[in-house]
Amino acid sequence: MSAAARELGWTQPAVSQHLKSLEEEVGTPLFVRYASGVVMNEAGERLLRYADSIASSLQSAESDLDELVSGAGTVRLAAFPSAMADLVPAVIGVIAEQSPAIRVKVTELEPPEALAAIAASDVDLALVFEYQDNKDDVSLATVDLGTDPSFVILPLEHPLAGRRSVPLDALSDEQWVAGCPRCRAHLESLARDAGFVPSVQHETDDFHAAQALVARTGAVTLLPGLGLKVHQRQDVVSLPVDGDRGRMLMLRHRAGAERVPAVGHVVNAVREVASSYVTAP
Repeated sequence: MSAAARELGWTQPAVSQHLKSLEEEVGTPLFVRYASGVVMNEAGERLLRYADSIASSLQSAESDLDELVSGAGTVRLAAFPSAMADLVPAVIGVIAEQSPAIRVKVTELEPPEALAAIAASDVDLALVFEYQDNKDDVSLATVDLGTDPSFVILPLEHPLAGRRSVPLDALSDEQWVAGCPRCRAHLESLARDAGFVPSVQHETDDFHAAQALVARTGAVTLLPGLGLKVHQRQDVVSLPVDGDRGRMLMLRHRAGAERVPAVGHVVNAVREVASSYVTAP
């Protein structure tokens, strides 16, 4: 008892009292007491095995939490396809350089599905976009990243290909390639404001395929700037759309999630990288 007290920095009576309380709690003696000291009985030896296991688990838990507090851990990020083309890989590169203990796990999801994944706690962060005419009504924390402009994609030989920008009503008679449901809704809204209904001939979420359809079929399409930063065919032309303010990019997450150090690091990295891809908010 005296040796245990010295090791723990307690008094000998305090150690004795704790052991007595433990015996009362388990309902059986744990030691055989002699004038020269104490020896554990079978019950004490069995309990000691559990105590060693518990102490090891507590030590592992403490190490895990220390790792998280220091900024390590896994952050789950959902992002839409054109952001996955280069912006998100650039974010992962920054994280790998600045905070190598953080692991970023990415899932490609369109904004509605990404927001649903946040609600279901399947991801920690959702990189999403919305248009002025189609905003999400969600009670989530939002980090505004900036604006991604839209561009009309025309065949190289199109009569309007030499212009600096194009009014959408000048394309009212064209065949269109439409994108994701949210992008198509934006196109239809712009066309409605311009006084026509777009004749959608093809549909694809792939901005490479959309450009190929424009080049090969003579159709036209509306693409975000993020997609064009990665790849633009030589046989098409991209022109700004008169009056279109593009789409707004943002990170969304549950309130307070940013206080987890690893999540906060990823939020900062996305903000830093996005500044070179989009127009400041």
